[in-house]
Amino acid sequence: MGHREDLLAGAKRCLVEKGYARTTARDIVAASGANLASIGYHFGSKEALLNQALIQSVREWGEQLAKTLIEADVDHLGPRERYEAIWGRIVEMFGSNKQLWAAQFEVLAQIEHAEDVRQVLTSGNAEGRPGLGMLFNNIDPEVDERQASLVGAFNQALLTGLMAQWLIDPTTALNGADITEALNVIARSFAGEKVGSASN
Repeated sequence: MGHREDLLAGAKRCLVEKGYARTTARDIVAASGANLASIGYHFGSKEALLNQALIQSVREWGEQLAKTLIEADVDHLGPRERYEAIWGRIVEMFGSNKQLWAAQFEVLAQIEHAEDVRQVLTSGNAEGRPGLGMLFNNIDPEVDERQASLVGAFNQALLTGLMAQWLIDPTTALNGADITEALNVIARSFAGEKVGSASN
């Protein structure tokens, strides 16, 4: 690898091991084997390098997630079982990516100053929504792109919220069965059914 690739690899390692805010330029140099001057030469600043490393890491995690879900073999399941199984697989992946997601939340808190990250996340969210609608709820985007995108966006919001719960306290964060049960209760209440009574 060249210095640029070495720096990116080192920055990605630092994101996992130290987090976004606590990573220094010297940390990246130590992890990459490059030199301080090469950070400015290739990226302009430590922050720009970390942002690019975060973008790459998030993309790689997304590819890993997509591969895992494709391999989940849920097509034979009913709608509720399918939804629960998919969320179950997602929750299983959280443990191996805790620091990456923590770093992403750090960047989101400063997103006004990280336009390159905002653009990538915005584009990725928009592109991924129809596919998520198909994956989670079997809504074909070619038949109804708006509904597929809407449901995909809803599941993206759930994913972000669930990750925040998991980062704060994994022992009380929702799992796949919890999410599915909660949505079932909400759907029943929307249908006019009385929920939450002693008889339920």
